[in-house]
Amino acid sequence: MIRLIRRLVRLVVPYRKDLSLAWSTIKGRKGGFIGSFVAIAAGSAVITACGILLMSGLNTGVVPERYSGTAVAIGGEQSYWLDESAEVRYSERVTLPAEKVDAVAAVPGVKSAVGDVDIDVSVLNQDGEETGGPDGFPVFGHGWSGASLGPFSVREGSAPSASDEAVLDVDLARRADLSVGSKVRIVVGSIPSTYRVVGLAGPPKGGLDRQSAVFFTDARATELSGRPGRVDAIGVRAEPGVTPEALADRITAAVPHVVARTGTERGDVEFLDVGDARSMVVESSASFGGTMVLIVVFVVATTLGLSVQQRRRELALLRAIGATPKQIHWMIGAEMTLVSLAGALVGAIPGILLAFVMRGVFIFADAMPPDFRMEVGWLPFLASLVLCMVSARLGGWLVARRVARTSPVEALGDAAIEPKKLGWVRLTIGFLLIPLGLLLTVSDVAVSGDSVADTAAAAVLLFVVALGCVGPLLLRGAILLFGSVLNRQSKAHGFLAHANARASVRRLSTAATPLAMGVTLAAVQVFGASTTIAASQEQFEDGLRADRVLTASSGAGVSPQAVDAVRGTPGVAVVTPVARMRVLLTFPSEDSTATKVFAAQGVAPERLSDTMDLEVIEGDIAKLNDGTVALSRVVAETVRAHRGETVDLRLGDGTVIEPRVVAIYERGLGFGDVTLPNDLVVAHTTSQVNSAVLIRAEDGTDAKSLESALRNTVERYPTVEVGDREAFQNAPGSGSSGDWALNLLFQTLLLGYIAIAVVNTLVMATAARVREFAMLQLIGAGRQQVRAMMNGEARIVIFSALLFGLLATIPPLVGISNSLAKSPVPSISPFGLIAIVALTVALSWGSIAMATKYAMRPAPVDAIGGRE
Repeated sequence: MIRLIRRLVRLVVPYRKDLSLAWSTIKGRKGGFIGSFVAIAAGSAVITACGILLMSGLNTGVVPERYSGTAVAIGGEQSYWLDESAEVRYSERVTLPAEKVDAVAAVPGVKSAVGDVDIDVSVLNQDGEETGGPDGFPVFGHGWSGASLGPFSVREGSAPSASDEAVLDVDLARRADLSVGSKVRIVVGSIPSTYRVVGLAGPPKGGLDRQSAVFFTDARATELSGRPGRVDAIGVRAEPGVTPEALADRITAAVPHVVARTGTERGDVEFLDVGDARSMVVESSASFGGTMVLIVVFVVATTLGLSVQQRRRELALLRAIGATPKQIHWMIGAEMTLVSLAGALVGAIPGILLAFVMRGVFIFADAMPPDFRMEVGWLPFLASLVLCMVSARLGGWLVARRVARTSPVEALGDAAIEPKKLGWVRLTIGFLLIPLGLLLTVSDVAVSGDSVADTAAAAVLLFVVALGCVGPLLLRGAILLFGSVLNRQSKAHGFLAHANARASVRRLSTAATPLAMGVTLAAVQVFGASTTIAASQEQFEDGLRADRVLTASSGAGVSPQAVDAVRGTPGVAVVTPVARMRVLLTFPSEDSTATKVFAAQGVAPERLSDTMDLEVIEGDIAKLNDGTVALSRVVAETVRAHRGETVDLRLGDGTVIEPRVVAIYERGLGFGDVTLPNDLVVAHTTSQVNSAVLIRAEDGTDAKSLESALRNTVERYPTVEVGDREAFQNAPGSGSSGDWALNLLFQTLLLGYIAIAVVNTLVMATAARVREFAMLQLIGAGRQQVRAMMNGEARIVIFSALLFGLLATIPPLVGISNSLAKSPVPSISPFGLIAIVALTVALSWGSIAMATKYAMRPAPVDAIGGRE
């Protein structure tokens, strides 16, 4: 260790002079480095927050409750691994064969192994009202043998011994006002049954914070689960002297296709939402954190480039007096080392607060349980520090290249005037990216199938990079065409604004180009979302033909028995049960295979078009039965499937099937991209119930009579409710309703960071013109006239940013709309457009006005003699 420290000291000591010179430069030019400091600090905050979320997803979770007395908790393989680092979580619980319990018990070091089943139940109190778990968490039923995994102990009464007996945990009994000897109605699916409370069980140490428990006899629990011969999890106790980690390794080596968890990770087996949250948090934070690193490099390079441009006289003088390219690189590198170090350290503290704000959004979006713990360790801070410093050094190297390679004689000449020409490499890249982006968005091949979102995102990035490359050239054209028009009514100061803009296109483009890029990203996100929502809503409204919808108040769903009862209701013509889940489709892709997740529904095909018109474009939906599937047009194009072919499909619980495609339909966005037989989907959902039931009335039956008849029928099913058409959209399993919140979070952070970069650039570019403003005042211009001139320049910046930013959004939006809605005209949200324009104007005008006021504070005589 001492040798390592000595080596580090020897490496740093030769560069102490560089760091000292860099510190002197920073102190003398605070304004030129504030922009880079702010950009790095903001980037550090976001990267730190993503790092904290990532480490929390990897290392924390929710502590087990019912399995707290086990050494190892064993579950099924709940994820499908795309490769060694990427996984997709199944939407339903993957169960295990009951034979696995004996196989686990035979492993050396296992003291006991107990299989457990989870049954989603609703407990009704004496008034017939549902009594849920603590803080709205669910109530689960189990076999009594699973009580030992807590362990639970009988505090009053005895264990259940008959099929009509139950034991409640003491807190649930208190909330439902029940005691030993009471009668209690327990609903499984939609079917209520009456049980006698024979005992009250005390919870394990720590209590039950996110569930309540009801225990039946083992035989009754297996019957209620609907899966004879299957268990949801296996709890294992270890022999004395055997560590949980070693025992888990032995079990996974001896028993195939099981996942063994120890410590806090036992909660992943007990609570599916914890494992889902862990996967979502890790994937989202890693992906967005990587994106932010790239954005930080770009923003820092842009900000530093403007700072170097403002110092070109100084750098030219250094080259003229003999400074070598290597010395220029070392100087700028040392400056960025100090600035990035300070910025990364300052940004780390707000990064902690941002991490908890992001956690709140994840909870709001139902992507993370409220009790998911956060881990604030030193590793995210170190990673943020390293990434920010490397990003800053890379940005410094990029902007120092041109200055360093300029000859000393040319350096002084270049310093006098702004360079007029862009590099041919930069222009070539920019002009090649534009047709490539058009090819990705408007060609039929590129925008077919579910890949349209990924294709549009890639195209947007191409257009954004193209704007960055050819932005000065585009701005010069805009000034020539529209500059005089924008300042026609401004007379003298309008003429000055136009002339200044033409003479300083490179300076002006450093402000207009990032602003245009922000407009492009914001517009594609806002209008892409509005186009998707409009297409989905239109498909739903045009395709839903039902008069009434049945849903479940508890969220558990509607059982098949309740569906059969409704079919005999007077006035009911067609009953269509709908079950929902997420499925995985694997299909050939280039030289390998790809797997994607799609929303699926299970329906009864009889007279389906009377309740749900999917707009079949090929095949016959009435032929939907065992061994068949119907796909939406988007999915069929994505997986390259045709009618009559088979597809490789994994159901929500991991079951693999190869159904034959019997129909292809259009309205997948409104109802689901994959349609399967109802019985198949119900059998493979965790609760084995339907999400909703669509009902079409007989001709001549009025709405009130139908609703009254339905209410009478479902009266014996306490959790079933009769609703209108809108209830179908809000039924359980209708989709990830919180996805919009997560998308809004990440886009807000991204666009907010870009906004910081834009304000930085505008303020730096304007505040550096102190001597120019002083000279204008000395030759007769008033302060108001200078402000009017800057308003004219602001109009050019705003107009150009909006023009080029919105033009760049057209191809991606056309591609999205053409693929989703079969129309080249996207749905433009007026409110979103007004918000984008207003924000662009506020950022630009506010920043320029503030910086102009700051630059004009010194007296003109003092300012004209000041340094550059």
